[in-house]
Amino acid sequence: MFWKIVGMVALVWVGLAVIGALFDHLFGILVLSAIIFGGYLLYKAMSGSDKHDDVTRF
Repeated sequence: MFWKIVGMVALVWVGLAVIGALFDHLFGILVLSAIIFGGYLLYKAMSGSDKHDDVTRF
């Protein structure tokens, strides 16, 4: 019973470490893509074109 608890704690610890590492590395990409997408929407809004794409139509 003791080893099952130790194994479960180790498994959860490894899982959280992997999820934390993925979040840490992918957070920069997420922020960069949000900035690029926001810049694209701002450009489309300021250009004043009559063409409305599905992305810019809300």
